[in-house]
Amino acid sequence: MRLRLGRPDLGRYADRFDVPDATADSALAVTFLGVSSLLVDDGEHAFMTDGFFSRPGLVSVLRGPIGPDTERIDATLRRLGVTRIEAVAPVHTHFDHALDSAVVAQRTSAVLVGGASAANIARGHGLPDDRIDVVTPGEPRQYGPFELTSFVSEHCPPDRFPGTIDAPVPLRAPTKRYRCGEAWSLLLRHLPSARTVLVQGSAGFVPGALEGLNADVVYLGIGQLGVQPERYIRAYWAETVVAVGARRAVLTHWDDFFRPLDRPLRALPYAGDDLDVTMRVLVDCAAHDDVALHLPTVWRREDPWRD
Repeated sequence: MRLRLGRPDLGRYADRFDVPDATADSALAVTFLGVSSLLVDDGEHAFMTDGFFSRPGLVSVLRGPIGPDTERIDATLRRLGVTRIEAVAPVHTHFDHALDSAVVAQRTSAVLVGGASAANIARGHGLPDDRIDVVTPGEPRQYGPFELTSFVSEHCPPDRFPGTIDAPVPLRAPTKRYRCGEAWSLLLRHLPSARTVLVQGSAGFVPGALEGLNADVVYLGIGQLGVQPERYIRAYWAETVVAVGARRAVLTHWDDFFRPLDRPLRALPYAGDDLDVTMRVLVDCAAHDDVALHLPTVWRREDPWRD
């Protein structure tokens, strides 16, 4: 089989970048920051997933070691106008999710929330134990006005760095030290408004794990989904979006995370994923289940709960 060159053209999906803008009346808003990094805020308090802003280039990742780029992290936080976050929650601990989480937590006085693997990254990156919260699956935790419940999930196959992180990871380390660790489905509830969102950072799932839960919106990670069999893509949709009764799904983890965030986003190359396949199948799933399907616009404060 010949390796397919190039990458999907995002222009084909221009009409999908249509999540409603947040307004002065929005009780809650989400800002997409590439991969699975999301800032959820109500104008006063904020919650963040991942916080991956360093985005080291492919050569650096292959050669290693890699570490947080504090200049890029600080530039991102300045552009967002964020100085304080209630909690930062990596969806799992591969470098493209958890590399910067502890530094972002340090910069914003946040608690880092996750499994034992995330805690070991945080300790190695200098975050004190009183700022690390190791979750119990299925148990709600409150951070300011946000209630977070973490459910055990799976990474999309293949997982190139499987296993847990069982010792602290230093600030600079080989890429392979960032093993997947515990993968999560994150159900976030904003208590004042009762708005809910499911963040599915990786395109893996545990059958039946989310059955009976409710979320208004799903931020659905689709990295590597386009190289899966169609039956897998449809099962993933059913076990996430359909399982929680969401009426809107916003797709994440489609961008080339080796490209800096201050440059226009582009899709992952065909060598690693196929956004065209993913979109073909998910557009059909969304039409069948009467779910609005969107792509988020980076840096834009959006309100996926708005009609």
